[in-house]
Formats: sequence, structure tokens, C-alpha cells
Amino acid sequence: MIKIAEQDIIFLSYDEPNAEENWADLKRKVPWAKRVHGVEGSDAAHKACADLSDTKHFVTVDGDTIIDPKFIEVVLDLDKLGVDDDYQFSWCGKIDVNGLMYGNGSLKMWTKEFVKNMQTHENTDGTDQTSIEFCYFDNYYQLNQNYSTSIISSTPQQAWRAGFREGVKMSLDQGKVIKDFSELWWQNYHRLLVWMQVGADVTNGLWSVMGAREGCYKTMLTDWDHTQTRDFEYLNKYWNDLYDSFDKGQCEEEIFNLGEHLQNAFDLPISTRALDKEQSKFFKHVYVNGDRVIRRK
Repeated sequence: MIKIAEQDIIFLSYDEPNAEENWADLKRKVPWAKRVHGVEGSDAAHKACADLSDTKHFVTVDGDTIIDPKFIEVVLDLDKLGVDDDYQFSWCGKIDVNGLMYGNGSLKMWTKEFVKNMQTHENTDGTDQTSIEFCYFDNYYQLNQNYSTSIISSTPQQAWRAGFREGVKMSLDQGKVIKDFSELWWQNYHRLLVWMQVGADVTNGLWSVMGAREGCYKTMLTDWDHTQTRDFEYLNKYWNDLYDSFDKGQCEEEIFNLGEHLQNAFDLPISTRALDKEQSKFFKHVYVNGDRVIRRK
């Protein structure tokens, strides 16, 4: 048995505009929470968390994330799960702009030893699976319960960056560039379509739609290096150079243009324009997130 209430819980932030608000919220719910802030590189940042932890297992809470206090009451029965205590665990997390619930931005519990020895992101071991992700290790267990919400829409830039990164990731097959969407894992394909359509009912939500479409476009239709999506400073400069002065009308125009490019190239089942406010509300009201299905190599 692993009791969450007995583990270190570490708030992992970088430059999220809502990080201080979310950190204060976490401290109210988890007074013993610790924090790692401003470490460049996802691999290095998680290693900093491992160094800070005093327990074998530790939980990471992303800087844009709010936890459900019920999470502290969770007890993992390893025997029922059929795993040992050297596994890493990922719960589902809800995305505020589109209602999707999967591993993006979710609460995760790691072992210190695993994190100190892993080679991912900027410290990748050279495989496609580790270039921009953590989730393809054999001892990475995906749970279907949700105990958090990621608020990725505090500013246009935050929403665009979150959408862009998922537009890239959901257009890859275990980190590998593909030629056609038929090569994608079906759940990631469905998530990609949602990212590229839903969000107009949330302030700044359309920027996440634009970002997702752009990330998909650059990954599928250009020779852009998709591993740059792991570099937040690169993405920040990209935004500042291209979109810092964009208004909502220009965002909507870019969504339309990207939609046309993607439709013409792949005949995707998306409209050139994003779902409007009422359509997005309706989608989130009726859409049911299915259980995560674990695909092995």
C-alpha cells in the first residue's frame, strides 16, 4: 500500500502566469508541500524534485494545476494493480479549455531512484520515446481516476503554448514522426481533434486551438524539428516574435488558415473554424472521456 498523505508532494513550476495562485492553493490543501521553480529542462526539473524529496516516492504537481483535496486520501493497493513499489504512476488530469482527461498535466508519483537515472527530454537517451515524453517506460502505470485540473488559459500565450505542445505530441507515434494520421494511436488522434476544435467558451481558449493546429501543421507538413517543443524558452521566443501583438481576430484568422492547410492535406474531420462558444459548451457537456488504454510496444 502507498498512502499519498505520507509522500512528499512537490509543486513544479517554471513560468506559468498562474503559478503563484496555484502554489498558494496547494499549500492550503497540503501544508507540507515543497516547491521546485524555474529549472530549465523537464528532465533536470524532475531530478531537482527527486533531490528535494525525503520520501522514496514523491508526487509532482505542475505549476498550472489545481488539485482535488480528495487526492490526499488516495491509497494505492499495489497488489490489486499487479505492480510493485518501483513503478511510476500517472493519474488523469482535466484540461480546462476542452474538458479532456488524460496524462497531460496530471498528477504523477515517481520514485527517486527512477527519476535520478532516467534520460528524457533535454537529457534523452536518443530514442524517439524519450525525446519529449516520460510515458513510454514499461514501469509507467496509467490510472484512470482524475484528481486535478490544469488551468492553461490564464493568458493567450499560456493557452497557445499548451495547445502547441499537445498539437505536436498528439501528432507523433510514441515520439516518432509519421506520414499519415492512420499511424496514430486512436486515443491520441481523438484528443488531437478535440484540441484543434474545442475551447471558445473559455477565456483565451481559442489560442489553445490555434496552438494545437499550428503544432500539428508544423509536425506533419514541415521539416521543423519537433523536439524543440520541449524547450520553453524557444517557445516563448517563438510567441514573442510572431504573436505577441496578435488580437482575437487575427487568432481566428490563423485558426482558419491552419484548418484549411490540414484539411487539404489530410481530409481531417475538423471544420476550418473552431467550434463556437455554444458548440464547445455542448461538446464538453456530452463528451465522455474513456479509460486510458495502455498500448505496449
